[in-house]
Amino acid sequence: MTALEKRSISGLSLIFALRMLGLFMILPVFSVAADQYSGSTPLLVGLAIGAYGLTQAMLQIPFGMLSDRIGRKKVIAFGLLLFAMGSVIAAMADSIFTVILGRLLQGSGAIAAAVMALTADLTRDDHRTKAMAGIGISIGLSFTVALASGAALEHWLGLAGIFWLTALLAMLGIAVLYFWVPNPQRCIVHRDVEPMPKQFRKVLGNIELMRLALSISTLHFLLTLSFFALPMALHHYAGVERSQHALLYLPIMLIAFVCMVPFILLAEKQRKMKMVFLGAIVALGIAQLSWAILPSTAFVILTGLWLFFTAFNVLEASLPSMMSKISPLDCKGTAMGVYSTGQFLGAFLGGALGGLIYSYLNIHAVFAFGAIVTLFWWWLVKPMQAPRHLNSRILHIEPLNQANAPRIMAEINAIPGVIETMVVIDEGVAYVKFSPDDTDTDALDAFSVQST
Repeated sequence: MTALEKRSISGLSLIFALRMLGLFMILPVFSVAADQYSGSTPLLVGLAIGAYGLTQAMLQIPFGMLSDRIGRKKVIAFGLLLFAMGSVIAAMADSIFTVILGRLLQGSGAIAAAVMALTADLTRDDHRTKAMAGIGISIGLSFTVALASGAALEHWLGLAGIFWLTALLAMLGIAVLYFWVPNPQRCIVHRDVEPMPKQFRKVLGNIELMRLALSISTLHFLLTLSFFALPMALHHYAGVERSQHALLYLPIMLIAFVCMVPFILLAEKQRKMKMVFLGAIVALGIAQLSWAILPSTAFVILTGLWLFFTAFNVLEASLPSMMSKISPLDCKGTAMGVYSTGQFLGAFLGGALGGLIYSYLNIHAVFAFGAIVTLFWWWLVKPMQAPRHLNSRILHIEPLNQANAPRIMAEINAIPGVIETMVVIDEGVAYVKFSPDDTDTDALDAFSVQST
């Protein structure tokens, strides 16, 4: 990778990380500290936790499309400003309704699709996977830091201080965008990372893709559902002071991250993706069930938390890979857009339903509902086909026109191991999906350099 590409990826990863920190730092503390706001009820507290997901789900695809028209940086900067405004509103709030408004505004700064598109603009196609992996790692690390630091920051700064800090992080993200991230030389629609409106019907009608979209939605549903109840379980049932929660979350998160690695290797290297996928869902269900039926001691809660986050990390890392493997080439970006929308919608529903259930029952009922949802999820995805181990590549072909496109596509499809080819004349490229174990990649690469 060139120095410019490395600079682009580091800057955009940092922007993503700063925003994720702002969204998730309140997760481990909000439900036990929200009684400071007037009008607080369990339902409204749950809505405040998950509210960002609703506006994020509604706007992330439109914002991505808008970035094609007016420019990536303008949309990203506007989204970060919305996020900062939402943080300020929440920081100044004395009513739970104002906090909800702030969280909705935070979520309306839906920059994920625009950041991915800018990443594609600033990196060469053969380094696209590395770039997206770098952003994915930054998201995972920021999530870990957010959970570990949120409890400590609430003890030192209070909830208002956390929201002020998130506003500052958003402004820092704007500075990184304009002073560190390079300006792109091109701004085109990338079918592999951006949604195409004409493909939505095809994606929504693909049962395998929708199973995975439902999976990421359920995963983040369980996340916000659990973190509505877990801080209260630790504080009110296990007797752990709020100031001590951070000391418990950090080692659990680190151990879970280490425990995740063998399962990812088993899924990718040993081609056991479906087995690992279903096993992780079972682990999530066991964690929820343990919280629901066992005594709420610190040992039980933290053991379940380790199991939960090990499985959560496995699924968070493997689901995008599965989505990429089974998505048809002509709608890969659209499929990922639907996937992301499902993720944020699940986060909203988890917080809202967690609060609703707790309003009428108790914490154990919240976890029991999570276990039931997990069982239904496992049943729904069990019939899915195991995804084949496939890679994708983008070949730049010059000249490419109406006359030679059919011949080039036929020649690429004739290479053993090639599964699917899509030639896009306007972009001058061929998108190819192939089996890395059966394909001569040199034969593929030859199409990028040969005179056609």
